[in-house]
Amino acid sequence: MTRVSVITGGAGGMGLATAKVVGRDHTVVLCDVRQDRLDAATAALTDVGIAHTVVNSDVRDRQAVTGLFEIASSLGPVKSVIHAAGVSPSMGDAEYVMRTNAVGTVNVNEVFYDTAAEGAAIVNVASMAAHMLPEEIIPTNQFPVALQDEDIFMTAMLTACEIAPEEARSGIAYAVSKSFVRWYSTSQAERFNGRGLRIVSVSPGSIDTEMGRLEEQAGAGAMVADAAVPRWGTPEEMAELFAFCASDKAGYLTGTDILNDGGVIASMRERARVAAARRPSPGNSVVPTGVGSA
Repeated sequence: MTRVSVITGGAGGMGLATAKVVGRDHTVVLCDVRQDRLDAATAALTDVGIAHTVVNSDVRDRQAVTGLFEIASSLGPVKSVIHAAGVSPSMGDAEYVMRTNAVGTVNVNEVFYDTAAEGAAIVNVASMAAHMLPEEIIPTNQFPVALQDEDIFMTAMLTACEIAPEEARSGIAYAVSKSFVRWYSTSQAERFNGRGLRIVSVSPGSIDTEMGRLEEQAGAGAMVADAAVPRWGTPEEMAELFAFCASDKAGYLTGTDILNDGGVIASMRERARVAAARRPSPGNSVVPTGVGSA
């Protein structure tokens, strides 16, 4: 029987690279909102002999996502989903970023939960940005509202983004939305396990894709230069990890986030620790030698 893998954002850099890996033993269903990219993906996958179907669909629309899974299920049992659809801060305002990344994740995962057969797995693409915001400004207590009322959830999320000036809110929305993806993928694990499904998120660092390069001048370039692995990650490196997480080889892996960022977050945290250790503590200031001594 044909095994099917759905890849949202499937015509993008990481999505298409993943299709080339997963497509070795699955029929691939690629979902994207840009028909020109889907056309290019079709040509690329045909060249390497990978069976695939393309669907022009917007993950922000629950009905469209339901239609996507109906098409996929008509081809065979859906064994895995790699949810790579998302947008970066440079691609739209805070509302667009939040609705695509957070609401889109709810739509794809909830339809997967309702329709997938036991043993299937979903991999949600988060971001290292989800590991960078201080906990106190992440509206985690409002995240569960996303499963109850989309409008109330969106209002709460956009209100949380108002801590930043207007021009910076899309960046905050991106970090908050990816924090939501990470939260969802851990908080819903027990529920998914009740249906025999696995759910995982992966947080990429700066990846050499069209979307990744859009953020190069917004700070990503500097973080790459200072990372433990001082280069951009490749879509192929991420694809291999996504494919493994979705495969039967990772059958014990669920309810967690995997940070794959070339060591950026580890470097930032260690440098912050060292810098804090070097600062004099209050009430124990360091007096320069020979100055002010009795």
